[in-house]
Amino acid sequence: EVQLVESGGGSVQPGGSLRLSCAASGFTFDIYYMNWVRQAPGKGLEWVSSIGRYNIMTYYASSVKGRFTISRDNAKNTLYLQMNDLKSEDTAVYYCTRGPPRSTTYDYRGQGTQVTVSS
Repeated sequence: EVQLVESGGGSVQPGGSLRLSCAASGFTFDIYYMNWVRQAPGKGLEWVSSIGRYNIMTYYASSVKGRFTISRDNAKNTLYLQMNDLKSEDTAVYYCTRGPPRSTTYDYRGQGTQVTVSS
């Protein structure tokens, strides 16, 4: 059974940092592109970042480029998102997904982790 389990969300002030993790199981993690997408209150899914099989090909939405860093540890079957200089507009539920890069489409998605940025 494919499982994606996110963790690391929380509440932070603007300018703060958080590191999200996504533990993957039930499939061969290192052969898939992986993604982070988010959903803000009252809005649709927004693609955030994608990573190829190794920590070489990475892609970012313009809204997070330079502030967020995606990475993966294939030995631990874990995907990460380091988020720095957080802004109120980053408030959302963050999901890791298995799917094509630079897209909100997926075949598997985790349960999500809430990130709230507020003063």
